[in-house]
Amino acid sequence: MVIITFKRLREFINSYPDSKTALYYWYNIVQKADWKSIRDIKSDFNSVDYVGNDRYVFNIKGNQFRLVVMIHFDIRTVYVRFIGDHRHYDKTDVENI
Repeated sequence: MVIITFKRLREFINSYPDSKTALYYWYNIVQKADWKSIRDIKSDFNSVDYVGNDRYVFNIKGNQFRLVVMIHFDIRTVYVRFIGDHRHYDKTDVENI
């Protein structure tokens, strides 16, 4: 899959260095993946949730952080839309970011 944009992840890692290992793990798995549906995603990340409007939520670092991405399976592209802790996630309209 093509991941757009790693810059958002890098900025988050700079603010939350303890997320680095988990986010790089996620990034490396996704970059090598060829997902066609949520079933394929769940084979790599069992805790992923579909929240509507092509948005998927991943638990990062033992559910310490939430990563919201928009996935277009037909063009094999993952757009990073949000990364944050639960406090910020709960205040975010993840279907529309």
